[in-house]
Amino acid sequence: MKSAAFDYHRPSSADEAVQLLADLDGDAKVIAGGQSLVPMLALRLAYLDHLVDVGRIDELRGIERRNGSLWVGAATTQASVERNDELARSVPLLARVTPFIGHFQIRNRGTVGGSIAHADPAAEYPAVAVALDAEFDAVSTRGTRTIPASSFFGGMLTTALEPDELLAGIRFPVWTGRCGFAVQEFARRHGDFAIAGAVVGVELDDGGRVQRSAIGLIGLGSTPKRATTAEAELAGRQISDVQPDDIGAQAMAGLDDVPTDLHGSAAYRKRVGAAMVARAWADAVTEATGG
Repeated sequence: MKSAAFDYHRPSSADEAVQLLADLDGDAKVIAGGQSLVPMLALRLAYLDHLVDVGRIDELRGIERRNGSLWVGAATTQASVERNDELARSVPLLARVTPFIGHFQIRNRGTVGGSIAHADPAAEYPAVAVALDAEFDAVSTRGTRTIPASSFFGGMLTTALEPDELLAGIRFPVWTGRCGFAVQEFARRHGDFAIAGAVVGVELDDGGRVQRSAIGLIGLGSTPKRATTAEAELAGRQISDVQPDDIGAQAMAGLDDVPTDLHGSAAYRKRVGAAMVARAWADAVTEATGG
């Protein structure tokens, strides 16, 4: 199939892009790599009058340290994330989750901001953003505002971005100290969306107690989830007293919108999710303790 007809715009700057969005008054959709939107248009699952291509705007691309955080431009390709040494050191979880995204051809075109703004709860980057308390820079003709990851995702394929706003960049906190990070997910085939998955970070103090933890859940709700109950239970505990299976079970507690579809029931997804959390937790602890 082919998409319905639309007008194509390719602004050369972020200012030009947001002015276009304002002028088009909600009748436009932003595209960067197009790895999610183009198939939806081709299948006529999405319709639009105007397409605003921001994929070649230089100021929306790049990876750099800014005031203790790592800033990633929204139009930065996933392949760039995969190859960046500074990012691998500063935000290991983002680097390690990237190879799970589709295939290398998709990552060569797909962008960080595109994946996050698409807001698919089965995608990897939204789960990392929620787990690490990332912040999103949204720009419009009215100025710039910061949206915390905890309030960015409103539902399936829905975000807090206004129709005239452009996601310009994402800021990820940089963890230091005795830290470990891990990713586990289960999919029918490599490159498919995960049936369930988990991204985990843990920081230990000098006495081997859990000083900080982050558990993000993939494919287990209408939005990317964070296992806050399990994280609260972990705070201050001696790491040797924590059983991975217990953490996996606690991470599933309170999930009330786990999907049921042709890939599996909600109960099945929760069993898989518990196993993914347990495995990722064990891997992260191994790294944090020097293993």
